[in-house]
Amino acid sequence: MHADSLRSVVLLGSTGSVGTQALDVIAASPGRFRVAGLAAGGGKVELLARQAADFGVPCVAVADPAAVPALKEALAAHGVSPEILAGPEGVAEVAGRPCDMVLNGITGALGLTSTLVALEAGRTLALANKESLIIGGPLVKRLAKPGQILPVDSEHSAVQQCLWASGPGGYDPAAVRQLVITASGGPFRGMKRTEMADVTPEMALAHPTWSMGPMITINSATLVNKGLEVIEAHLLFDLGFDRIEVVVHPQSIIHSMVEYVDGSTVAQASPPDMRLPIALALGYPERIAGAARPIDWARAHTWTFEPLDDEAFPSVALARHVGSAGGTAPAVYNAANEACLDAFIRGELPFLGIVDTVAKVVEEHDVTPAGSVEEVLAADAWARTRASELAAGQSR
Repeated sequence: MHADSLRSVVLLGSTGSVGTQALDVIAASPGRFRVAGLAAGGGKVELLARQAADFGVPCVAVADPAAVPALKEALAAHGVSPEILAGPEGVAEVAGRPCDMVLNGITGALGLTSTLVALEAGRTLALANKESLIIGGPLVKRLAKPGQILPVDSEHSAVQQCLWASGPGGYDPAAVRQLVITASGGPFRGMKRTEMADVTPEMALAHPTWSMGPMITINSATLVNKGLEVIEAHLLFDLGFDRIEVVVHPQSIIHSMVEYVDGSTVAQASPPDMRLPIALALGYPERIAGAARPIDWARAHTWTFEPLDDEAFPSVALARHVGSAGGTAPAVYNAANEACLDAFIRGELPFLGIVDTVAKVVEEHDVTPAGSVEEVLAADAWARTRASELAAGQSR
């Protein structure tokens, strides 16, 4: 992307953690980007209206139609009147509007339809909504052309950067021995399973290194997020689960590594700041100067690595199982987890019950091919209902 070009971006999930940081990157890069559309859930209409005004956005969407009156009022207060779309179909419509790139920062399974719409429209997709790839793997892979999906997750962005070292011929899976995805370990790193029996939502939301939304933060505490990332890495980089390793790295400086067959390991390192992988996707194939602060090499650093404790955190092994099963299994894993996470926040499910209940739902599910959006969403709906039934009556 040349300095005099203007890349148009549609941003889904603009009021969330990834969305607001993406707009920070865009605001700090005048003359490089134009925001062609915004979409959000509807819970933060004042913020959405301010974003629309600040960036001169022609079209906004809210997933919750009930939020439209408040949004109209907020937009009028800011002196702007963009086109307003509503409902999940409105969000998906924004994803298909003319633009160069769609950044999908929607949280959870709701992002699947928008991912498919963006790909079908031929847009470059900067993907922060890992769930849409995970639950709709075959559907997404069928639509995506080589290079059309750019990962925004810090771990997969790191893998992509490490793969640039593959050589002049580009990425060759045969040259890679394994991917090594790092995990901070979350707030309960080093604890045994029995020590986490009384964990509260407040404790689970206290992430030691990253500032993220509540779903991703609690998923990091259970390491479900890392399990989802293993499945995502399998789908993005076409490597078997036996060639994707997880290692605990509490400092969150090395975001992932690629080990090559000759014994060399290439690592991507930077302070924990999502603006870096966001900027890399937005500006690809160029890097945006000053997107995030670099490592301070003038002071001493200690970086440590530990094996993952699968007994205390069984979510990653469970993710490998459902990823290998394929079909609707990953959708069930993700949906059951989202339902259990909500039950945990409401006080209806203990912390350890999150992954235990997900495992029960996965065990009960009869896996079928994920041949259509309807089949994926039907499995998703069944898993949410079943997880809620199993969670009912339990308490912290």
